[in-house]
Amino acid sequence: MNDKVLHVGDADFENIVLQSGEPVLVDFWAEWCGPCKMISPVLDELADAYDGKLKIAKVNVDENRATAVKYHVRSIPMLLLFKDGQIQATQIGAVGKGQLAQMIDKVLAD
Repeated sequence: MNDKVLHVGDADFENIVLQSGEPVLVDFWAEWCGPCKMISPVLDELADAYDGKLKIAKVNVDENRATAVKYHVRSIPMLLLFKDGQIQATQIGAVGKGQLAQMIDKVLAD
């Protein structure tokens, strides 16, 4: 597991994600979710590739229901890209590194 990937919960979501000075890609996931496990290594690679430009955070939906409900997480994995406390992009389902990098690059360029 990559130490650059933050594990965030209901209590610290606002402080770590919404008040972050850099964009944050949040992965809503669960232990029992196969596709969530498939994209985990991709998120580790992206955390290394975008170190200093972007944070990557994971929210376990089983343990942090309030945050999952607030962002209408109905299907996982669900990735939300926040910038200045606002959702800039959404990706539902497991996708490849290239597709996620495109989404990140677009938000970073704005």
